[in-house]
Amino acid sequence: MNRIVRIERFGEPDVMRLHDEQIPAPQPGTVLVRHTAVGLNYLDIYQRQGHYPLPLPTGLGVAGAGIVEALGAGVETVIVGQRVAYAGIGPGSYGHYRLVAADRLVPLPDDVNDATAAATLQQGITACFLLTEVFPVQRGQTILFHAAAGGLGTIAGQWAKQLGAIVIGTVGSDAKAEHARAHGYDHVINYSRENISERVRSLTDGKGVSVVYDSVGQSTCQASLDSLALRGTLVSFGSASGDPPPLDVNELGAKGSLYLTRPRFVHYAQSRQSLLRYAESYFLNLRNGLRVVVGQSFELSEVAEAHRRMEKRETVGSSVIRLNSMT
Repeated sequence: MNRIVRIERFGEPDVMRLHDEQIPAPQPGTVLVRHTAVGLNYLDIYQRQGHYPLPLPTGLGVAGAGIVEALGAGVETVIVGQRVAYAGIGPGSYGHYRLVAADRLVPLPDDVNDATAAATLQQGITACFLLTEVFPVQRGQTILFHAAAGGLGTIAGQWAKQLGAIVIGTVGSDAKAEHARAHGYDHVINYSRENISERVRSLTDGKGVSVVYDSVGQSTCQASLDSLALRGTLVSFGSASGDPPPLDVNELGAKGSLYLTRPRFVHYAQSRQSLLRYAESYFLNLRNGLRVVVGQSFELSEVAEAHRRMEKRETVGSSVIRLNSMT
């Protein structure tokens, strides 16, 4: 049987329920994956809350890693018994098995373990396209990255530093500030007691930063705009505190001919070629010393508690659900 989490209505973490279902049979072009680990992402919370409405009932979870158990007709990109991971697909990962389209699977190299892949592949790919394509960070530029102690922030701070940037991060506690400083950030702003834009101006001799990467949304959007240099770019890619408020486009001009973009994973990793290119770039950075932190590990039965801790911003680094034996 397949032990799997489903929701029948949107709401608080307790709407998630465990069910026993038949293990699905692969259809043409799909692969049956037996999970060894499942990633926890803030997107899962948005979907559980109904912020991004889904047809109900639905599963949750968009990232995982495991072993190929069976192939559907026409699949030639992976083989039975191979270790694979995936990220950024439709919800349904919170379970022991799931069907995944073959072209969304990333073969795992021997030096990347299952827990790391499940917990961080989506974040590693996202860091890659944010820093190298959405706004290509150049040596000597000063950038601001919100949620610096989260899973993505932990990766992005180090990656941006490798690119030669001066990296400023925001966090909500002194403990998280220490974590951020240990993972690439030159300066860390504790927003619980510091004004973000004022501190940014102080750190940049009044000029502001070239780009702000903002996954927080409502509570940080104005500070992000106020932190930008002339012709700077706001990359708004998440809504952890709620959707950013409506913006008068004239404000972009008044604040210095600013740019604004709202990138989504699905649009950047749409083709298999792009997906594998981003993944390999991430794996290469891991080999070159990029340090990831899987700070929290949960059982499938603890998924509601995992969501509560993520919503309260009590987690550091990435989080994972461990299933079966781990590779």
